[in-house]
Amino acid sequence: MEEACGVYAVLADGQPVANLTYFGLYSLQHRGQESAGIAVFNHGKVRLHKDMGLVSQVFDQDVLARMPGNLAIGHNRYSTTGSSKACNAQPVVLMTRLGPFAFAHNGNLVNAAELRDKLDDGQTEFTSTTDSELIAFAIQQAVNRGLDWKPAIIEAAAMCRGAFSLVIGTVDALYALRDSYGVRPLVFGRLGDAKSGHWVVSSESCGLDIIGSAFEADVEPGELITFRLGDTEPQREQWAEPSTRMCVFEMIYFARPDSRFFGESLYSYRQRIGQILARESGVEADLVIGVPDSGIPAAIGFSQASGITFADGLIKNRYVGRTFIQPTQAMREAGIRVKLNPLPDVLAGKRVVVIDDSIVRGTTSRKLVQALRDAGATEVHMRISSPPVTHPCFYGIDTDTQDQLIAARLTVKQIEDHLKVDTLAYLSKEGMVEAAHASSEHFCTACFDGSYPIPMDDSVRSSKLMLEPSGVAASKG
Repeated sequence: MEEACGVYAVLADGQPVANLTYFGLYSLQHRGQESAGIAVFNHGKVRLHKDMGLVSQVFDQDVLARMPGNLAIGHNRYSTTGSSKACNAQPVVLMTRLGPFAFAHNGNLVNAAELRDKLDDGQTEFTSTTDSELIAFAIQQAVNRGLDWKPAIIEAAAMCRGAFSLVIGTVDALYALRDSYGVRPLVFGRLGDAKSGHWVVSSESCGLDIIGSAFEADVEPGELITFRLGDTEPQREQWAEPSTRMCVFEMIYFARPDSRFFGESLYSYRQRIGQILARESGVEADLVIGVPDSGIPAAIGFSQASGITFADGLIKNRYVGRTFIQPTQAMREAGIRVKLNPLPDVLAGKRVVVIDDSIVRGTTSRKLVQALRDAGATEVHMRISSPPVTHPCFYGIDTDTQDQLIAARLTVKQIEDHLKVDTLAYLSKEGMVEAAHASSEHFCTACFDGSYPIPMDDSVRSSKLMLEPSGVAASKG
């Protein structure tokens, strides 16, 4: 699974907002590792620095020292629309009749081609291949036609279909907006005491924690929030009728386990799905191990519910990036050999249950199973703490085309044989939702069932839905 992007913003007077945004982006690095950028407002002017690479590679103290101001907009990128190159890095900074604005986007539009045609007035110079730039141009054109910032942002958002969590900085305000489905997360908090009127917006609450910002609330689906320096309360309004469909994979895997959703950390949720997984698909074994890091909480939950001892059977080299971030399948396959190393002392002679969060292509899982057997495991039982991934995502997660998804092509028994495991079982969709303590209609589960909540053009659907579903996809009707 390729990752979504991370957006961040700090509005504070007398604070090193660029440095604070750097640390916020650092905490959101898991959401995008291709490029990073920060735009800072200072006395009506904007200084922008962005480049390819990790946050720590793009910025150093000398760069940050040259970025004073009272409002910073930050972005980490993993490409879902537009290729991986410097011109597609964010934030986007544009000039309008009201002055400059900086814009950062997490998500993916499903009407990008249609939107580009609407915005192409013969004068607009598109400098990137991203849908994010299109939203920014829509705002620019609305302002230049005479609208103020807030109605211009709302007009631009209304032209968009898809997933978009936005932070927008202007010379006098910070805006945070979520699409009406709330597919991608967005939260805000206070920096300092309540009287200071200093604010932080982040894709996840872990971005607040790192700089000591107190979590205030989620930006709700279909909500636009205006923050002004010194205001003790932001202006909150619904720009669109909400129809909440938050991406459930944010909870299972994408978001950090210390980020808070529905009033608790995701670590607690992931433990519960492990407990339910043990209840649904128990097996006799000697050890439970998790694939680090994302499989560990569910493995602990599986151990708690089953009574089977939890152990560290795999050691992760934490200086290696996520394997999916590599640009070729060959590099992904090579990545597992340097990323995870089994412990023969723990595994030898043992019947092992290995917990992972998902199987996408199956290549990495097959190599992992072989490594466990080479380390002496006598039986390998794989348990997956999500349902089978049978459909691609169009809302900000690059899951490849459907013909690359193993569960779209093969039945569970066929996948079991392909991976060479003794048994394989997935978490049920019902168990996944039960663990969330929320109604199933509040989530987007399209990657598991093909039920896409946001309508899209056939040309967009056909770009990834490459095959008539067979295997698990067909068996689910």
